[in-house]
Amino acid sequence: QVQLVESGGGLVQPGGSLRLSCVVSGMTFRSYDMAWDRQAPGKERELVAHISSGGVTTYADSVKGRFTISRDNAKNTVYLQMNSLKGEDTAVYYCRCNAYWGQGTQVTVSS
Repeated sequence: QVQLVESGGGLVQPGGSLRLSCVVSGMTFRSYDMAWDRQAPGKERELVAHISSGGVTTYADSVKGRFTISRDNAKNTVYLQMNSLKGEDTAVYYCRCNAYWGQGTQVTVSS
């Protein structure tokens, strides 16, 4: 059974940082591309960042230069380092692999 479990969300002030983690089980983690998506209230879910099984990364234009996706295949974990956070980054963040999503972790950017 494939499971993705996110953690690391919370409340942060504008300009602050958070690091999200997603631990994956039930699959050969190193063989799969991974992604982080987010969904803000009243908006559609959108891709934030993607990392291939070989470590190639891509980002949404809105987060380029501020967010970094990485993976640790030894720990079956994918990370999202978020710096210089803005109010518009407020959303539920989901870890994704193919058709599987985690339960999501709330990120709120507010003073």
